[in-house]
Amino acid sequence: MKQVLEGFVQYLTCERGLSPNTIEAYSRDIGAFFDFLQRAAVPSVAELSVDHVIHFLAHLRNRQYASSSSARALIAIKVLCRYLAKEDLHAKDIGQFLDTPKLWQTLPDILSLEEVERLFSQPDPSTMVGIRDRAILELLYATGIRVSELCGLDIYDVSDDEIRVMGKGSKERVVPISSRAVAAVDTYLAKVRDRFDSEQQKRLFLSMKGKALDRTAVWKMIKAYAKEAAIKKNIFPHMLRHSFASHLLDGGADLRIIQELLGHANISSTDRYTHVSMGKIQETFTALHPRWK
Repeated sequence: MKQVLEGFVQYLTCERGLSPNTIEAYSRDIGAFFDFLQRAAVPSVAELSVDHVIHFLAHLRNRQYASSSSARALIAIKVLCRYLAKEDLHAKDIGQFLDTPKLWQTLPDILSLEEVERLFSQPDPSTMVGIRDRAILELLYATGIRVSELCGLDIYDVSDDEIRVMGKGSKERVVPISSRAVAAVDTYLAKVRDRFDSEQQKRLFLSMKGKALDRTAVWKMIKAYAKEAAIKKNIFPHMLRHSFASHLLDGGADLRIIQELLGHANISSTDRYTHVSMGKIQETFTALHPRWK
């Protein structure tokens, strides 16, 4: 289970963008959970069940763990279950059957429109790397796809007005793409991607050595550009997905449409963006309410 833990930590770092302290705590909690599973003779994470989680939490309670520590461990396990299902290491996300303490539910951080523009202005359009990176940024923000979905795109998945995405649970969805993102991808295809053999390597986004990009490379790239743009937030690829959803909602998009675009199975996953957009609600209120004029 050591390799699973290493992959999970990479996921927390590159896709979830959690703080180092949170990652360390989650890693410690999951390490303890895996030790418990091995002592219980569970052969692999594919055999993980809700009962195993319940017994582990009872084990923590018997060892007089603080309720806050047990709650954090449960959150870490739920995130782990989501990761295992996403990576096809488990048949389903069993974390959905576990209640989450509301204390630990957090709202997603987003970029402002001005920060998006500053970030996107950093790649150098005169270089192959800059052309590729601008296409990646445009595509992430224009579609709201996950970084893992972006890394899994083949060159044939992108057309003039939409992309075909293989999401969680091997569910395919079609997402429309803006003209600006199409232009950036077309420039990348013509000036960079065509230099590499499309038969041997079908992935859309490649390193300059012709290898498929992974989410760690995309995470490092975005972090570097954010630093150059003087963006103080703890930015990570998933923040562009959060920003995509929140900016659509601010623009008046229906929540159900956003759910479809994001590939959320449940509307509750999308509903949290209504809380992020409270600033827009306050702005509207102060502009229109008669007592504020």
